[in-house]
Amino acid sequence: MVPTQAMELREFAENILFATRLDEKLCDPGLITDEHPGPALATPESPGRPSDLQFKDQAQGKSRFPGVAHLENAAVRGRVLHFFANHELLATELMALVLLRFPDAPPAFRRGVLQTLRDEQHHTRLYVDRMRAFGISFGELPVSGFFWRAVSRMENPMDYVAGLSLTFEQANLDFAMQFGQAFQQVGDSETATLLDGIYHDEIAHVAYGLKWFRRWKNPDESDWSAYSRQLKFPLSPRRARGMLLNTAGRQAAGLDPEFIANLAVFSQSKGRTPNIHLFNPFTEGHIAHGRSFSPGKHPSSLAVDLANLPQFLCDEDDVVLVTRRPAVAFLSGLKQAGFLIPEFVELDASQKNPEAPPAHHAQRKVGILRPWAWGPDSMEILRPHFVHVTGESRRPEERFHPGLAALYSKTWSAQVLREFIAQRRLSHGPEDWLCPESVVGVAAASPDAARALIDSIRDRGHARVVVKEALGLAGSNALRLWEPTLSQAQLRWITTSLQNGREAVVEPWLERVIDFSAQLEMGPKHLELRGFTTLINDARGQYEGNAAAPDHRQRLPTRVTRLLSDSPDAPRDLPTRVHSLFHDLFQFLQPRLANAGFLGPLGIDAFVYRAEDGRCRLKPVVEINPRHTMGRLTVELMRHTCPGTHGLFRLVNRSALRREGFIDFPALARSLAEHHPLQRAGEPVARIREGAVCLTDPDSAQVCLAVFHASRQPLPSP
Repeated sequence: MVPTQAMELREFAENILFATRLDEKLCDPGLITDEHPGPALATPESPGRPSDLQFKDQAQGKSRFPGVAHLENAAVRGRVLHFFANHELLATELMALVLLRFPDAPPAFRRGVLQTLRDEQHHTRLYVDRMRAFGISFGELPVSGFFWRAVSRMENPMDYVAGLSLTFEQANLDFAMQFGQAFQQVGDSETATLLDGIYHDEIAHVAYGLKWFRRWKNPDESDWSAYSRQLKFPLSPRRARGMLLNTAGRQAAGLDPEFIANLAVFSQSKGRTPNIHLFNPFTEGHIAHGRSFSPGKHPSSLAVDLANLPQFLCDEDDVVLVTRRPAVAFLSGLKQAGFLIPEFVELDASQKNPEAPPAHHAQRKVGILRPWAWGPDSMEILRPHFVHVTGESRRPEERFHPGLAALYSKTWSAQVLREFIAQRRLSHGPEDWLCPESVVGVAAASPDAARALIDSIRDRGHARVVVKEALGLAGSNALRLWEPTLSQAQLRWITTSLQNGREAVVEPWLERVIDFSAQLEMGPKHLELRGFTTLINDARGQYEGNAAAPDHRQRLPTRVTRLLSDSPDAPRDLPTRVHSLFHDLFQFLQPRLANAGFLGPLGIDAFVYRAEDGRCRLKPVVEINPRHTMGRLTVELMRHTCPGTHGLFRLVNRSALRREGFIDFPALARSLAEHHPLQRAGEPVARIREGAVCLTDPDSAQVCLAVFHASRQPLPSP
């Protein structure tokens, strides 16, 4: 029976919030007045509900949403509508709560909430009636209380419009449209029409929330910035969109282009515990020099330019810590290229100052911590997260310690190679295609020892010698000695490099023919090969890029085995022997890494060189890098390519930019887009088949741009 006299808004809201019968929750008395709002209500733990609509226990896990697949099945359609009905009922209850929580809110705001609440009641009734046609009764499936837990903690009306109107109702702009089209495609016009009506109601609801949000926010702050800041975890802008972003609906609701563009590329985990990634390329310098280490202006600029690269190593739900979030337009381009966009979190006081209280994101549970390299720098930055790690049991002191620091040393790499060659000789006898121990580097701890080693190498017939700091930044940690005598400047370099107990590795300079790398992952039990790449270096041995062939995950670059086989007396099965050698090398390394407590990515640089007799020989270990490398990044990028595709990862610096005839990085990016447009193919997920894509932002690049090329044919070196 419909009451003949007006009902107070407070009584109406209380009935909806605390009723334990569905018909009471969905009852509309007609005339409602708001003359006696009453005192503010404390938020109850949960709304009143019939027994069959009580929230399922969180320990049961997330309910599986049926999605758009198999909608031709009537029972699946009923389950979809059951999910939607619960969402509408939750919205009804939360709107009743906001009326009771904030009796002093502006009367116009309260009237708008009432009207929206009535719409949600109507939507719930529509869903309940329609699902019966598919043999589903409301309450026969488990229902989630996530909406309630996420929004009911609101402290002011601004929390409400941000959390419900601009988040869950905004997401329904996507779901209502997508599912309306999907129901239409399976011939269910009645449900499609129902969803179309709800879709248009949701546009009005989002517009209503946006109006009040703009009225209450700081007028000097953008809608996006204010909205992102207003949301409280576990809410995030990621919850405000569905699987397909409906731009037209958002425009109709009044959301501005900047807001929509930011939402399109925003990412945050919606349930899976995220991993945290960090680009910290200076670990060796921090190990070698301690707190006094400073990378210098150019390397620091390079690190800023490349800070987003870990995004290509992680999943969409993961977090990448950066000093500055990448531009929305740049991320939009990457998304259009098929790359997942993780959540970017800007480093703040909690990372720059260990004494500062941890930022909110640093208090979230995380799966694992995955810096580019474990070292003193990443330990300090990631320290706030240690207590929240759930994906591994290592204590903080096990992530980095002196034993792991030793693995970064070129001294250790040389020792591993020397021991491996000795063992190999015992098990396989002499192998002409494998380098002798005499070309393996030897450690020097003093200038006198270094000079003695240089003389010894030259006495053996090697006119050219290289001295490498055992620890140091790539590109500035080696001294190449071409002249027969040491200059004063060279002596000073050696003396400075060996200060404070540091070491250097002295070895013959070999005529490299091809550089390549093996990329591996050390797990709790096994060292696993992830792939081989060709290394591209300039004449001075400076890194320029990596190339990967279609079969890179299992096989060495073809040119490696071809060069080693290019000898009249080379055994016919030499390619098999070379692959076997690397298998043995990985087995040799595994217990040594395990004994050091190492887990994570590992790269082994190697090369083929031409010896004095003109034959090619293999040096299977040049450096062992116990961290991510650009080679590993290349291997991960290849996961985004079609089968049969060749890949080339490049770091283009300003010198290379000028050589290629471009005035700046944006000019190079425009040329790549014009002459090497990205082509994608494949089902159900399209992958890169041809073309080039900038992996870092050319508009903000200072000294370097990362580019990935894909082709059906082998790509030439830069």
